[in-house]
Parts: sequence; C-alpha cells; structure tokens
Amino acid sequence: MGGTQVFRSDLHKLVDQLPVVVFEYTFFPEGYRGFTYISPRCEELLGLRPETIMEGRLSIDNFIHPDDLGAFHTSVEQSVQTVSEWSWKGRCKGRKGYSWIETKSSPIQKEDGRIVYHGIISDITETKELEDRQRFSESRYRNLVEQLPLGIVIHSDGIIRFANAHAARLIGAQDPSELLGREALQFVHPDLRSIAKERIASILSGQQVPPMETRFLRLDGKEIIVNSAGNPYVYEGQPAVQVIFADITDRKAAEAGYLRAETLFFELFKHTPLAIVLLNERSEVVQVNKGFEALFGYTLDELAGKILTEAIVPAELEQEGNEINSLITENKVIRVETVRRRKDGQDVSVIIYGVPVVLGEKKIGIFGMYVDITERQRMEEELKIRNAELDNFVYKVSHDLRAPLSSVLGLAHLAAMPGNRDDLSAYVRLMGEKALQLDHFISDVLSHSKNLKMEVTVDRVDVREIIHKTFTDLSFLTGAEEIRKRIIVTGTELYSDQWRLGEIFRNLISNAIKYRKLNYPEAEVRVEVKVTERACEIVVADNGIGVDKGFAPRIFEMFFRASDRSDGSGLGLYIVKNAVDRLAGTIEVESETGLGTTFRIVLPNLIGK
Repeated sequence: MGGTQVFRSDLHKLVDQLPVVVFEYTFFPEGYRGFTYISPRCEELLGLRPETIMEGRLSIDNFIHPDDLGAFHTSVEQSVQTVSEWSWKGRCKGRKGYSWIETKSSPIQKEDGRIVYHGIISDITETKELEDRQRFSESRYRNLVEQLPLGIVIHSDGIIRFANAHAARLIGAQDPSELLGREALQFVHPDLRSIAKERIASILSGQQVPPMETRFLRLDGKEIIVNSAGNPYVYEGQPAVQVIFADITDRKAAEAGYLRAETLFFELFKHTPLAIVLLNERSEVVQVNKGFEALFGYTLDELAGKILTEAIVPAELEQEGNEINSLITENKVIRVETVRRRKDGQDVSVIIYGVPVVLGEKKIGIFGMYVDITERQRMEEELKIRNAELDNFVYKVSHDLRAPLSSVLGLAHLAAMPGNRDDLSAYVRLMGEKALQLDHFISDVLSHSKNLKMEVTVDRVDVREIIHKTFTDLSFLTGAEEIRKRIIVTGTELYSDQWRLGEIFRNLISNAIKYRKLNYPEAEVRVEVKVTERACEIVVADNGIGVDKGFAPRIFEMFFRASDRSDGSGLGLYIVKNAVDRLAGTIEVESETGLGTTFRIVLPNLIGK
C-alpha cells in the first residue's frame, strides 16, 4: 500500500509540473456536471485554485468570452450526445484578462451512466498572436505583388489560395477571384501534370527546383507557354507553393507544334502502364518503355538492335512468333493471347497487340504492346477452386443441418404418436443432444465466415489467460474432467489477433479432449507457448487415439473427418489453418495411430504493428 501511495504522489508531482492544465470533468446521470479533478496549473490560467473550481459553485459560462460561448456549448453537447472526443479553441478569462486556450479531451461512458472526460487545457495566446502577425505580413505581400508585371499564384493542398491581377489576365480571368478555390493542376497542360506534381513534391520537401518552360491552359482553353519558377511558401500557416510565371507564347510559337507532338509521344510511351516495344522494319528493337522493362526484366541496352523474338519467345512457340511478325508485315493489326519468357526464365501470360507503323505506304516500324494477364489467370484458377469449395460447402452444410433436424422431427413425430408409452424425457434428451450438435455446427460455420471476413486486429494478448479460459469453456465436453493439463508459457509480450488466437486454441484443445483414449487414466493435453520479440511458437500435444498417417495430409480440408468418433462439423482444423494463414503463420502436424497428435504453430509477434 505504501508503494502505491508513493507512486501516486510522484504521479501528481509530474502532472503538476506539466505546462498544461490536466482535468477530469464528469457528467452525472442525475444532471449534475462539474470538475472532479483539475491540476494546480489552473490557477495560472484561470486565476482560481483547484479547490474553488471543483466546489462547482462557479459556472463555466463565467470564464468563456461571450462571443465564443455559443460555439463552446454546441461543441460540448455534440460530444456528450455521441460520447466522442471533444476539442475547442476560444477565449477564456484569467488573471490577465482574456487569453486564447485550446482544450482536448476524450470521454469514457461508465456503467453507472456517468460520462467522464479526461483532457488538457493549453494556453495558445502566443500562437494566435503569431497568426495575426502572419495575416498582416500577407496583406503587405498582396499589395506588393499586385504591382509586378508577372503572374503570381499561391496554392496549398493543390488548391489556388491567391492570385494577382496579372496572373488572372494571363489565365483569361476577369478577376483573380475566379481562380481561387480551383485546382492548380487544372491550368497545367495535361501532358505536363505528372512533371508538375513531382516539382511540387520537391518544393514542399525543401529541395531547390530550377525554373522551367512549361505550358498552361487558360480558362478559354487556349494554350500558353510560360517560364515558371516555384518556391516554398507559408500561407495562412499552411505549407504552400508560390509560382511566378511569365508568358513567352509569342517567342515559342514557331516551335510549339514540334515540341507538343514530341512531348505527347514521349509522355505516352514513357508513362503508360502497358509494356511497349518499338521495332524497326527489320523487327529489331529500337526502344522499350519502363513497363516493358518491369514486365520482362530487359533494359534497352540489352535489347537494342536485336531481334525481339529471340529474347522473349519460348523455343516451343518460335513458329507462333514468326507467324505474328508475318501478319504485322502485311500491315495487319493483331491481337494474340499467349505466353512469353522473362529474362529470368519465368514464363508470363500476356495479350499481345501488334500495330504496324506506316509512313505513306511504307512500313517503317512496329509497335508491340503487352498486357500481363498472369494475375487474371491465377485468379480464374483460384475462382474455380473457390467455386468447388463453395459447392462442397453448400452440400455439406445442407446435409449437416438437415441430419440433426431430421432426427429432432422424427423424435417429435414418435412422441406425438397415439398410444406411445415410451419415456418422453428420453426423447427430450435426444432432441437436446441433436439441437446442441446443430448449435455447434452453426457456431463453427459462423466462425469460419468471421475468419474470412474480419480484418486482423492487433492487440496485446495474455496467452495464459486465453488457454485457461479455453479449458474452462470446454469443461462441458464429455471426458474433459479426465484430462490432465500441462500448460507452459514463457517469453515476452505477445501482440496478435486475440479472437483468432482463441479460435486456434479452442479447436485444437477440443479435439484433444474428444479424441482421447477412452478409459485411459493417463490422458493428457500439453500446451506449450514460447514468445520472443519476433515470433510465438505454440505446441498443442495429446496422447490420444492419433490419426492414421495416410489421413494426415487431409486433416486441414473442409469437412474432413479422420475418425469414426467424430461428431463435429469437420470445420475445426480448417478454421485453425485459415486463422494461422490470416496471421501469416505456419502449422505442422505429427500424428500416429494410438500414440497421439502434436500440432506445432509459429506465428509472427506483431509488436509495433
């Protein structure tokens, strides 16, 4: 007890030394509200001692500036109604008059109906004064730039916040206000927007970006060529970019057509997500884009001047490659779904589009475009597997749902037959067993569905508590009281998905109990867990009836039952395997008939994730 008092004393000292006011404010279900704790710093900020404030005789309205009072009450009521985080900025009366404060707090809904807010109050008067001075500086800046014969625009978060009159005229606006609120990239030529984005990112990161010639689009759609320079800027307290530009359209008019066509082709070829290769009339490689390099692993230096089919066409498809080249030579556009080979020897499924490039009536080259469909084919194969699983799932679910229901209906029919003098309590007991069997089956189906749909949630978990709770929850199983438990947990803290970890232990331990050796006094379940900073190693072992080695590869299949003693859903180990997979872990099983079964699981420790 004494140690706890010392700890609390030290904690209060720490709170008292913080440069903010720490408080607890409680809304009671009876309608009363008030401070239930406030740190001594309140005397500096509000001019009142903590004891005076917590007496509750003074209303908060006495401290809030009248102009800020309405917004204050609105924000408080919204937070209380939704039990959500509350923050507010406004003026508050203290020893030196009104000062600006900022409050932040989080509510907790108690079981007895109280809503308790824990938060801090900070003095932000100096920050507000700096903001006011910044607004004054921006006003002087506006007056200066309006006199310059240059277009000046400031944008933040991609939106234009300021434009001078000259910029408005260059862009074709009657007034600068027509540009405010628009996206800055709207006025950059589409071919150059990717470059503009890169330059903006560099400027905002503090890098020096040299001036460049670029193209803007006016409001009337007319294109102008400008010299543009960008610099980092702080506008209304937010990071921004200042762009200064001058119209050089007349000087560049003579070369504009050539530059536009060249840029369009280069940007299209370079940035398209398709893998594209340009061949000359002899089918030799002239150019490849980044998409081609990424798909096939070859650079232009490795392929330039070489016959493309010799590099990427598998030997068994050489004839197909030659036929495709022949068709393109006849100025035909082709589309083929086939296989090509990467530099690393791996085959990749692709759709090939071959387009002849013709000047006049003469073919001068070939555009080859490749679309990677490997993932599509993989998904199609996976879809076939999933559809087969779904068919099996529907069949088994319908069968396993109908079986206990049919038993219950049969027993109900027998009980209702005239002259039946059987013990009806036996019928009721059998009905209960079938209903319980049905409930367990539905529970497993729901667990399977939840495991597939629910995202992985990482929390600090108490493995020992999960294991003990699992044994307690399974104590209803027949033979559970006969099992000797050995639980060993060692290591550091574990961060993982608590629900999936619980499902793993529940299914493995319940199997160990169900498939124990009958009338065997030494029946045992051993659970060992070793946690390191990188991984969690789990061993669940029993000395039960075991599994025939021929069945071992199939025990994780949906609805597979390896024993005639199985009265479960056949989903347990399937759920375990899926849960382990969702946690990016591995699972192995060793089993031998009559000697027992051992599961070994390794899961990553998601600490820090």
